[in-house]
Amino acid sequence: MMRVRPARMNDLDRLVDLASSASKGLTTLPANRDVLEARISESIEAFGVDIDGPGGESYFMVLEDTANGKVAGTCAIYAGVGLSKAFYNYKILKLTQYSHELNVTVTSRLLTLVNDYQGATEVGTLYLDPDYRKDGNGQLLARSRYLLMGCFKERFSEMVMAEMRGWQDENGKSPLWEALGSHFFNIPFPDADYISGVGNNQFIADLMPKYPIYIEMLPKAAQDVIGKTHDETRPALNLLKKEGFRFSNAVDIFDGGPCVDVRLDDIRTIRHSKIATIRKTVDRSPSMERHLACTLELSGYQASWLYMTVVNGTHVDLDRDQAEILGLRAGDQIRFVID
Repeated sequence: MMRVRPARMNDLDRLVDLASSASKGLTTLPANRDVLEARISESIEAFGVDIDGPGGESYFMVLEDTANGKVAGTCAIYAGVGLSKAFYNYKILKLTQYSHELNVTVTSRLLTLVNDYQGATEVGTLYLDPDYRKDGNGQLLARSRYLLMGCFKERFSEMVMAEMRGWQDENGKSPLWEALGSHFFNIPFPDADYISGVGNNQFIADLMPKYPIYIEMLPKAAQDVIGKTHDETRPALNLLKKEGFRFSNAVDIFDGGPCVDVRLDDIRTIRHSKIATIRKTVDRSPSMERHLACTLELSGYQASWLYMTVVNGTHVDLDRDQAEILGLRAGDQIRFVID
């Protein structure tokens, strides 16, 4: 059985291994033991504190194979980005100018440095061990975050966003970085991306141009990748689109990857979920249906695909073995998704 739960400090060794095998483009999961240890510590604090509004909390979770205890994936929620550390994007704006003398209209696109997402909730750090990319594990990882947000809405912003990895060539080069960012930072693209990914963003405010950039003045190769997702990131983007996320006309300042967003209450998993009480636990039968579900305790949060029979829309009969693994019994409540 696979379940998502909060990361623990004894997951650290495995998380370092996972991060080492992940693509270098996943900058929020660096193969850096100290950074990962800090992420776990911050998450443990977030899951344990009583709050009534989003701040700088980060909720770092892992996918665990309960058969062997192996950690097979990661995901995270950043409750309020840009509150304690700068969070910048480029906004794509249009400027239309008209010449009466020539009777010519020219429409230009501009990249303008903004921090419009300050205070928004970000979902990210989604990574799944290649051996476990099956049986709905990717959906479980991604959607477990939305179930958590649905259970504890007061901890998150009304606006939820995700920043996608931008397109790079087979050598890991970003055309937008080569045309733009490289002229303002005296460091290679991977280094700038890494520094930004671990949360040290002040250098962006210090060095990035403050005035709009005319997109038409950039090389065509750079223009073509603005808002384009990296090939490896398309599956994650497709999952986000199914939840209702849409391109916001904002892009990553380094590689031009698209930013997508959605209102919290419009997220599909949240809209299609409801709370039910466990009537009893029973042996699994062929008539049972599999639903994405989660527990309702914050510090002991768990999400999984659970086999159940829904009774009158308000109660469920739950697979006994799965209930035992999650520590659930008759009378407890769960949130489950009706797809």
